Amino acid sequence: MKVASSIKSLKSRHPDCKVVRRHGRVYVINKTHPRFKAKQG
Repeated sequence: MKVASSIKSLKSRHPDCKVVRRHGRVYVINKTHPRFKAKQG
């Protein structure tokens, strides 16, 4: 999982990437390619 201060660029790495808020943190998840996971912080 990548950790980035801004996840806007990580969202555009793959068309299936989705931005999700969980427990106050912002995540990028991708069901088809889990290697594109990312977290803001």
